[in-house]
Amino acid sequence: MAEKICTICGKKSSMKTVLVKLRGKYNPTTKVRTKPNLQWMRTSKGKRILACTKCIKRTAKI
Repeated sequence: MAEKICTICGKKSSMKTVLVKLRGKYNPTTKVRTKPNLQWMRTSKGKRILACTKCIKRTAKI
């Protein structure tokens, strides 16, 4: 499956670490992939693109 990327700003998934605390000590951390909230959006020309919700809100204000 192809990686989902915002066509406007280029935002894509990223890795982050989650600290797991147990009895006062931090266990070895686990890695979690965070994905951007991508939605289908129509441009002014009628073309459909994948854009993150931040970009959709930004274009609605213009």
